[in-house]
Amino acid sequence: MKIPVYFTPVSASSPAHARVEALRRLLAESKVLACVDKGDGAVIKMHFGEEGNTGYVAPEYIGCISRLLAEKTSDITVSDANTLYKGKRTLSADHEKLALDHGFTQERTGARLAVPDERGADACVTVETRGKYIKKATILRLYAEAKALVGVAHFKGHLMTGFGGALKNIGMGCASREGKLAQHSSVCPVVRVKKCVGCGACEAACPVDAVAVVDGKAKITPSKCIGCASCIAACAYGAMDVNWGAGSDTIMERMVEYVAATLAGRKKAAYVNFALKITAECDCLAKDDPRIVDDVGIFASADPVALDQACFDLVKEKAGGADVFKQAHPERDGLRQLAYAEKIGIGTRTYELVRVTPSAG
Repeated sequence: MKIPVYFTPVSASSPAHARVEALRRLLAESKVLACVDKGDGAVIKMHFGEEGNTGYVAPEYIGCISRLLAEKTSDITVSDANTLYKGKRTLSADHEKLALDHGFTQERTGARLAVPDERGADACVTVETRGKYIKKATILRLYAEAKALVGVAHFKGHLMTGFGGALKNIGMGCASREGKLAQHSSVCPVVRVKKCVGCGACEAACPVDAVAVVDGKAKITPSKCIGCASCIAACAYGAMDVNWGAGSDTIMERMVEYVAATLAGRKKAAYVNFALKITAECDCLAKDDPRIVDDVGIFASADPVALDQACFDLVKEKAGGADVFKQAHPERDGLRQLAYAEKIGIGTRTYELVRVTPSAG
């Protein structure tokens, strides 16, 4: 059975109001938001973009989605999760301020803003899984318990997964910091000794006494480490870091297993991908990354696997048959994540593309 993936072409030269109207028509014709029932709480999961980044999905698009959701519910939240790496999106207060600086105010989005703070005792839930790599997934409660989840992703390249779209937005994006670490690496954090000043913040933050300052430098006892990544968030000097290359061979499968855990038992979910300003790297980069291919358009589906496959196919078509993501990251095959997601039953790569024509205006 072919899953419908709805698509409307959008170009960089289109005026802003025309792009928003194209999204409205796409959502209206696709009816992907019909899964939301009267009174449901809806969470829009997206990426607010790192400081200096310009590729993230614009607030005006979120406002369009919220206006349609408002026909069903007034309980609408737009959200992103904190990061493993050190930046403006590491801590909730800084992250929320950055989101507001990027225009994600309630006036523009029609939704309240929330960046879950993992320091709360009930911020996360643990989901038992039967994954090959992930046995227990730690998901932020906001996403795990949302009545309706709307994934809004910028489809673009990524250093570790080749490309990122709906699957990465849910798998990596809804995970706790502990969950992100489990996906990126099979080991505990590492100490960048040259950056360590021996301040002891990591030692104080560790809940299991796995970190100690010895001879003026932090030291981790791997056998004690539970992978919660609290030390990474606590370090103001970037000395606590992830061994980013340690899990590079299995990161896509780990990420997909987190998608499965996040969506387990969920019936109300919709996904929208923006294949606009398609860049080689993700929106975590604090810079204005250039396009690697012309804008393609906006996609929507109830199946995140079919959605990402359709985005990949049309980006490749736009690039004249070239896999621009493979060119940018020769050691990564982004299709691996789609194959694994299909294998474990998240969705299908077989789709029917339904084109929605933008209005003449």
